[in-house]
Amino acid sequence: MRVCVIGTGYVGLVTGVCLAHTGHHVICVDNNEEKVKLMQSGQSPIFEPGLSELMKGVIEAGRIEFTTDLAGTGRTSSQPLSPSDQLF
Repeated sequence: MRVCVIGTGYVGLVTGVCLAHTGHHVICVDNNEEKVKLMQSGQSPIFEPGLSELMKGVIEAGRIEFTTDLAGTGRTSSQPLSPSDQLF
């Protein structure tokens, strides 16, 4: 399933990473560009035990992406995707 998570605080980021870890494709959207860049580099902006390791794994597997572009949710710059199946 394709899932869009809006907001990458303690609830959104953990939810998105866990959904990606279970096999879903997740797009996480946040309005903070610096935070998105940090997450795109594989670093978590919050402390949650084990989150960084899970995050790196799902990034490498291509099951999660991070963006500031809410209007373009469901698309990446390199490969068009169908719109998200679920919005969280």
